[in-house]
Amino acid sequence: MTDASDVREVTGTAFVVAELRARENEEAHPLYRDPVVHIFLDARTRAAADRIRADFPAGEHMPRLRTRYYDDRLGEAIAQGCKQVVILGSGLDTRAVRKASPGVAYFEIDDAGILDLKKARFAANGIHAPVTLISGNYVASGVIPLLAANGFDTSLPSFFIWEGNTMYLTKPDVMKVLRDLKENLPRFAISFDYMDEAVVGMTTGDAGATGFVERFAAMGAPWTFGFHDLPALAREAGLVVADATTAGKLFRTYWPDRQMHSVIYDHYGLCTLRSPAA
Repeated sequence: MTDASDVREVTGTAFVVAELRARENEEAHPLYRDPVVHIFLDARTRAAADRIRADFPAGEHMPRLRTRYYDDRLGEAIAQGCKQVVILGSGLDTRAVRKASPGVAYFEIDDAGILDLKKARFAANGIHAPVTLISGNYVASGVIPLLAANGFDTSLPSFFIWEGNTMYLTKPDVMKVLRDLKENLPRFAISFDYMDEAVVGMTTGDAGATGFVERFAAMGAPWTFGFHDLPALAREAGLVVADATTAGKLFRTYWPDRQMHSVIYDHYGLCTLRSPAA
């Protein structure tokens, strides 16, 4: 069992996202494999994910596409000498286990409740996770202060994964995070995903996309920020765009024989920004 009192609120969506991510394991030729995620799932998470699958298939596919994107960027960062990986708002991320690499330290920041549950689930299943779990609000407390208090070395090349977070924040929050990294780390890259204004504002004209946004709001996790001009955002933060794509481009690349049934894929961006010196 997940031990969660209810699959609601922002931390509760972690269980639904984990369930959706786990569905890729059922594919004949999966984009990735996650042999760990099942320890967090139960009948309630399956039921919640099944409702999304039935109402809006794109809601299931997007977390799977972005998992592959982040896994690829992480692999590249480690190959290029990254020594620290930080996962902001980590939820039930499993990369510290399935992407462990000699000499690479993992750090995760999230709510104490979700991290305590993760720690307990790892222990109950005999899984050693080489990761430093940091409870806290990275927007209110600042990313760097939280990391610095937990053994993070600001001088080492680092890679940040910011998955499924920006749409729950505000632009000032997003800029605060990016500037905090820019001002304190000489060499880093950060990969994150984002929706554009049309999705967040429910003006795409796609009933499924609107219903998907409404479903997350009903779970206590409303989307509050979207943007479309990534180069402008990067310039404002003093960072460089190293990579940019959309879920639509990933869909067409990995599933060329499947049909997209929603415009939302092309309104959902994934990117990697880096420090000018990286």
